[in-house]
Amino acid sequence: MTGPTTFADARASFDAARFVVLGIPFDRTTSFRPGARFGPDSIRQHSWNFESYDLETGVDLAEVPVHDLGNTEEFGSATEMVRSVREEIRPIYRKGKIPIVLGGDHACAPPSVEAYPEGAPSLGILYLDAHLDFRASYLGDDRSHACSSRRMLEKVGAENIVVFGVRSVSKEEIEDNKAIGMSFVTAHEVARDGIRASVDRALRSLKTERVYISLDIDVIDPAYAGATGTPEPFGLSARDVKLAIDAAAPRLAGLDIMEVSPPFDQGNTSALAARLAREAIARVAASDTAR
Repeated sequence: MTGPTTFADARASFDAARFVVLGIPFDRTTSFRPGARFGPDSIRQHSWNFESYDLETGVDLAEVPVHDLGNTEEFGSATEMVRSVREEIRPIYRKGKIPIVLGGDHACAPPSVEAYPEGAPSLGILYLDAHLDFRASYLGDDRSHACSSRRMLEKVGAENIVVFGVRSVSKEEIEDNKAIGMSFVTAHEVARDGIRASVDRALRSLKTERVYISLDIDVIDPAYAGATGTPEPFGLSARDVKLAIDAAAPRLAGLDIMEVSPPFDQGNTSALAARLAREAIARVAASDTAR
């Protein structure tokens, strides 16, 4: 792909940065439509489209220190990817910075959580996804993107993760979770109760100091985000997800955006992903200023 190699105008050094962007061009566990390996560079390219000034918060993103580490290498297996991503992300947390991780399929998200240091402020996860991703293993791979919430739960505990926007599950996942008790909020509940009440309920249940957002772009209805590996109708709106990010921003420990598969549209989904990443950065910066 041609075009800019950084996320927008990310010129800060690593030491000076508040946010650190990392791309993971990996989609070897994709089970329907491939192409998420092209997501990181496409999201970066589209991030240059927007004005740096954020109208709602008054934050000028050109003044927020962001560093772009570039992409990881391209891995042959999920096991290799997991091991390397943990090592890439660990120093970001240790230096008190917020990782912004661009995937890649959703298998890329658990190592970003697993790298979170022991002894750091307590961590909860808001897992935005059309799918429960709760299989113990899928197609013989316990690191499949279909297992990602399960792997994160093993790091933080069932009480510290909420899957939000789900509308596609297997019967086995539901039966398995009855004994484990991971919370989830369906897209149908959001439609019934409203996005603000639903997000507030999810965040209240995460009684942790910090919140990590794992965002599979397929949580958004394919009318807004069609370029993804496993599109699922009856989803959230783009504005719904924006509100969820805004609400979690004062506690944000990290953000990943996964499953953007650029070959399946004309850039709309990549632009939306870039805008949501910028939303997180602006909202955290505004929260920092307000303290």
